[in-house]
Amino acid sequence: MVEPVSFPRQYARTQRFTLGTPRAFAISPDTARIAFLRTRTGADRATCLWTADPETGAERLIADPVDLLAGTAGEQLTAEERARRERSRQGAAGIVDFAADRMVRVAAFALSGRLFAADLVAGSVRELPAEGPVIDPRPDPAGRHVAYLSGGALRIIGIDGTDDRALAEPDGPNVTYGAADFIAAEELDRFRGYWWSPDGTQILAARVDESPVARWHIADPANPQQPGHEVGYPAAGTANAVVTAVRLGVDGSRASVVWDTAGFEYLAAVHWSSHGPALLAVLSRDQRTGRVLAVEPDGSTTTVAEERDDTWCEFFPGAPAWSARGKLVRIAPRGDAYRLLIGDRPVTPDDMQVRAVLGLDGDYAYLSVSVDDPTRIHVVRIALPDGNEPAPGGFEHISSADGVNAAVINGSLAVVTSATLDEPNRRVIVTRIGGGGAKQLSELRSVTERPQITARPQELVLGERGLRGVLLLPADHAPGTMLPVLLDPYGGPHAQLALASHNAYLSPQWFADQGFAVLVADGRGTPGRGPAWDRAVRDDFAGVTLQDQVDALDAVLKQFPDLDRDRVAIRGWSYGGYLAALAVLKRPDVFHAAVVGAPVTDWRLYDTGYTERYLGHPDHAPEVYNANSLFPHAGPGAWDWAEPHRPMMIIHGLADDNVVAAHTLRLSSELLAAGRPHEVLPLSGVTHMTPQDIVTENLMLLQVDFLRRALG
Repeated sequence: MVEPVSFPRQYARTQRFTLGTPRAFAISPDTARIAFLRTRTGADRATCLWTADPETGAERLIADPVDLLAGTAGEQLTAEERARRERSRQGAAGIVDFAADRMVRVAAFALSGRLFAADLVAGSVRELPAEGPVIDPRPDPAGRHVAYLSGGALRIIGIDGTDDRALAEPDGPNVTYGAADFIAAEELDRFRGYWWSPDGTQILAARVDESPVARWHIADPANPQQPGHEVGYPAAGTANAVVTAVRLGVDGSRASVVWDTAGFEYLAAVHWSSHGPALLAVLSRDQRTGRVLAVEPDGSTTTVAEERDDTWCEFFPGAPAWSARGKLVRIAPRGDAYRLLIGDRPVTPDDMQVRAVLGLDGDYAYLSVSVDDPTRIHVVRIALPDGNEPAPGGFEHISSADGVNAAVINGSLAVVTSATLDEPNRRVIVTRIGGGGAKQLSELRSVTERPQITARPQELVLGERGLRGVLLLPADHAPGTMLPVLLDPYGGPHAQLALASHNAYLSPQWFADQGFAVLVADGRGTPGRGPAWDRAVRDDFAGVTLQDQVDALDAVLKQFPDLDRDRVAIRGWSYGGYLAALAVLKRPDVFHAAVVGAPVTDWRLYDTGYTERYLGHPDHAPEVYNANSLFPHAGPGAWDWAEPHRPMMIIHGLADDNVVAAHTLRLSSELLAAGRPHEVLPLSGVTHMTPQDIVTENLMLLQVDFLRRALG
């Protein structure tokens, strides 16, 4: 008899119900096959490489990591690979990433530091004799060579396993070629550091010199016999890595790419297609100026677009890029919306928020957008104007689900992943795009486990600012029974929780079923509402994001008489942890207890790219940092905390290299000096992700226990 598993254990072992869902799609331009990743079951972390027939969905297993590593000690990860997965929030195992050639006939992937190449037509896999340990292998578009990273060098090897050699090797003790620097991966969503030319004869590679970056040490106190792990961490106000670029030929040629790297420290994005020269998207240190640069064959660059903003500039996924007609395509704020620009002309409606460019094909652009409702994300197609005639203005839907949609598109095929409020888990639909619109061909099989509980979110529009939120009540709630309230926000910039997706509310529903009314609300700074909404948080995390949670709570208390305003708690992780601590320290009149997970407590200890974008440079605006951190730097006795004291459970992974444990330890020291009781739960060996099953499960149980004790 199989022992029943609790929801917290199921939630943990399924990686929040992400295991078993197809992902990371590559579509062959001849529409013959789709390559993708998926685990064998919904609780198996070993990710396999598969192909599928677009017409029927019939699938074929190409590579199973268990078979490939048979007879070894299993998967072994280097520190570099672990850090790379941490940046991309990848908690699965096995083949977690792959890259294919243009025709999707050949795929390359790394497994346990070894390089493998797969023939996606024949279904065979073989190991290539590469210089290990291997990271981030990528075939050239023609499928003749595979580039990869090893020991800080960028190398290539023939697809037949011959002629393994370095194209660029470290020329300094802290120099690497072809890898993303910390800020690029953590804050700019750039997880790679090299790009093949369309003809496969050259590579544009980032050169990263971490010598100027301060060295921090992440220790494991539970194992004092082991040395601490040294990392380069560019905290706000300190030096960034020096990021430059080189153009490398397969024939051994080399040209440095030249731009004003002192004025534009951040390499945010790179695009290289057959429709124009390679493009670099670069940002100034204060992120108030962004430029798009065209790279010439000799490495010189020309500015083809520039954006200035008194708050901040940013680049969006899939842009900048060249259209098929050689026009520059980018996304930028214009008026109240983020709009698609062709050159400098907006071509999307002014009530559409463009989130990403998913593809450019002939006369069309494929976009991820929200229209009117930020809780819904659609995949749409718009016609691009030819020449100077007016933009067509209309659009057609590629996705059909009323929820959160994403897509990978190549030619006439789209693989659309959809989540809705009505059913658990995500569906993956293969769609053919033609002149008559989108037509479903097949569905790729998901083996994700069905959740034991059903989320019952009530969508709400709250307060005078129309905050989007969701309220979840216990499944067995009897009207007239008073419920304590638990706010469950992230609340910070560039992250959204109030979405039309059933699985987004499984964890909040479980907390609700323990006897709480759970409120999830997105305030100013969260995506989908436009430039002014995003920029309202500039210099004022502590005021704006906390006030929006208070306003959302007030609105819900007025609508639902069963909610007890005298028993209100808040929980959160990362920025949500910061917000939870801020709530009980600044507004104990509203909040009575907090679960504070991996919080940023002093913004001077968080990284340059994120913090300076929103709060400026700490040397130029120390008062902004003091006002937004949980405690000032004036020493004991100078806290700006309100009374009465409210109980806090503070949780932090000691191996966290993103929000380091010093944040929690310093907050605990200040609370102790002020005579304020609190609980600290240190998690040995745990990073910012908390991917371990037992940790995730028990954290949920311990939080409920604390909240029950704290709220009586």
